[in-house]
Amino acid sequence: MTYRTPASTDDLTTFAFGSNCKALSDLCSVFSTGGIAGGIEICITFPTEYVKTQLQLDEKANPPKYRGIGDCVKQTVQGHGVRGLYRGLSSLLYGSIPKSAVRFGVFEYLSNHARDEAGKLNSTRGLLCGLGAGVMEAVVIVCPMETVKVKFIHDQSSANPKYRGFYHGVREIIRTQGIRGTYQGLTATVLKQGSNQAIRFYVMTSLRNWYKGDNPNKAINPVVTGTFGAIAGAASVFGNTPLDVIKTRMQGLEAHKYKSTLDCALKITRHEGVRAFYKGTVPRLGRVCLDVAIVFIIYEEVVQVLNTVWKTE
Repeated sequence: MTYRTPASTDDLTTFAFGSNCKALSDLCSVFSTGGIAGGIEICITFPTEYVKTQLQLDEKANPPKYRGIGDCVKQTVQGHGVRGLYRGLSSLLYGSIPKSAVRFGVFEYLSNHARDEAGKLNSTRGLLCGLGAGVMEAVVIVCPMETVKVKFIHDQSSANPKYRGFYHGVREIIRTQGIRGTYQGLTATVLKQGSNQAIRFYVMTSLRNWYKGDNPNKAINPVVTGTFGAIAGAASVFGNTPLDVIKTRMQGLEAHKYKSTLDCALKITRHEGVRAFYKGTVPRLGRVCLDVAIVFIIYEEVVQVLNTVWKTE
């Protein structure tokens, strides 16, 4: 069987949202392609993730170190060079392939059992399948990956950074805190990732069903698919950024200040106000919108390249 190029971006969306995986014949090829696309996307958009995390860690009570997005970028570049905007990137790169595998694998499994007789997945079931996929990826991959990333970023802003690289940082975290040290903020991460994927899959499924109407075979061109994905991503940002802020605080170097996820939320409200729950919204929104557009564009290009070099029988 030959590894084929999808006829359209709709093939890719159909795969991601629970088809029989007709677009890609080899599951290993799917994971590899998704990992390549995700890795390139992360490299392009990571500075926005870095800035978002720094702004979320910058507590008003300290007082704040950064006056905004531009000031955060300026101070980081002045102090650490452009490479400073990529501190913590390695933890996300190392986790991108298994994260994609868990997310889409679980969603594929759940959605195939949730479709009606006509093979259609309605919005509510799409939400529940997305929730299941988000919870699973949070527990298996995202929490330890995000904890390491946040600690790296937070460490850079300290007077004497102690982590010299990914492996050294992971080794130090485990040495001083044990495996539990890589699972800080698990509850907040599960809530964040679960709601994140639930919102995105719900909106994407709703928009795709609306667009197709009574014709399930109606093609969706790449521009429309990208637009739908961007809308779904934006909805998740506005819907669960407060959970993202709490998760970031629970995973930072000063997480010991919080007794629990609820305690963290209460202290943020008491000392910084409700507006603090939306710190980093703008850079996060930018990253998510870019994420969707770039992943789909790169995905299709990578499929075409692999079609010429990777054939499976």
